[in-house]
Amino acid sequence: QVQLVESGGGSVQSGGSVRLSCAASGFASSSMCMGWFRQAPGKQREGVAVIDKAGSTKYTESVEGRFTISQDNAKNTLYLQMNSLKPEDTAMYYCAARLTCTYGRFAPDSYTYWGQGTQVTVSS
Repeated sequence: QVQLVESGGGSVQSGGSVRLSCAASGFASSSMCMGWFRQAPGKQREGVAVIDKAGSTKYTESVEGRFTISQDNAKNTLYLQMNSLKPEDTAMYYCAARLTCTYGRFAPDSYTYWGQGTQVTVSS
C-alpha cells in the first residue's frame, strides 16, 4: 500500500527556516517523480519543487534560491528545506508522487499519490 506521510511543519518568523519531511512506504521514492505542493486558503494548489528519478530538480520561480528539494534513498524520505521564509509562503504543504516527470511536473492533477499535508505558517 502506497503511503506518504509529511512532517516538520510549524510556525516560524519571517526569514526563518523549516525542513519538511515526507516518509514514503509501499514504493521506492527514488523510482518515482516526487514533488512538493502547497495550498494557501482561498488559493489553488501549486507546485513548489519537483525531483525526478535522476535527481534533477525544478522549482517554481517564487521559491528558487530559497527552497531545496532532496531525498534520502536509504530512508525512503523526501525533504524540502525552506530558508528565508516569507509570510506568503504560509500554506499547507503536501508531498506527492507519480510515475514520471516527463510532462507537466507542476500540475497537481497529474500526481497519483498524496500525503495528508503539513501546515507551515510564517509570521511577519
